[in-house]
Amino acid sequence: MDPSILLAYLWVVVVLIILEGLLAADNAIVMAVMVKHLKPEERKKALFYGLLGALVFRIISLFIITILANYWQIQALGAAYLLFMSIKNIRRYFKHKNASEQELAAETVNTKQDGFWKTVLKVELADIAFAIDSMLAAIAIAITLPPVGPDFAGLNLGQFLVMFTGGIIGVIIMRFAANYFVAILEKYPSLELAAFAIVGWVGVKLFVLVLAHDKIGILPHEFPHSWQWQIIFWTVLLGMAIAGIVSGKLSQKK
Repeated sequence: MDPSILLAYLWVVVVLIILEGLLAADNAIVMAVMVKHLKPEERKKALFYGLLGALVFRIISLFIITILANYWQIQALGAAYLLFMSIKNIRRYFKHKNASEQELAAETVNTKQDGFWKTVLKVELADIAFAIDSMLAAIAIAITLPPVGPDFAGLNLGQFLVMFTGGIIGVIIMRFAANYFVAILEKYPSLELAAFAIVGWVGVKLFVLVLAHDKIGILPHEFPHSWQWQIIFWTVLLGMAIAGIVSGKLSQKK
């Protein structure tokens, strides 16, 4: 193989590892928020099923990514789901904050009705949305590589293997990040509001992908992967996280 091609592939793998790591952090935040109300043992099981689902959905989306990329409706459903979940939980957060002890007790009883498996189902639905986002972002980078080997699953084999590597590494990073975010939410309960806001912001990110889809065309096709949008997205996300951490520390001092 030409050394320049090998270097190009190695560089893209490094970029994908970073990209998938960031996307895995998004996914891990969502999982942490969704399983937080469960008992510790149930939480571990729910996170395990969530991580297993994340792996399965990423592998499935990797094989059908050329199909998924053509249907903006699938991306829109993922965006709508994350936005709905974010708005619903932010409203619940403020309702809890202003509720009396009797109202909180009644709400706790109702929350238990969700149960373990309903929580797992919600986690898996979120995983589907993130799997689509992850693979769409990966394919945008992988297709810039020179072809190596035969075609496979609608992509060149070399490009496919690079995307596969990035996806698997992303799930491995998520494995550790999910537990980390659960621990943070337990230590700083007030961070829940920031976490819910981040979930909604990730939904906005998926919605931007929809608006830039070739069949929608409201935004330029390249915009979701441009450096301008990446700076905006990560600046807002980090701002939310920092605001949540500062708010959490201030509330502990009171």
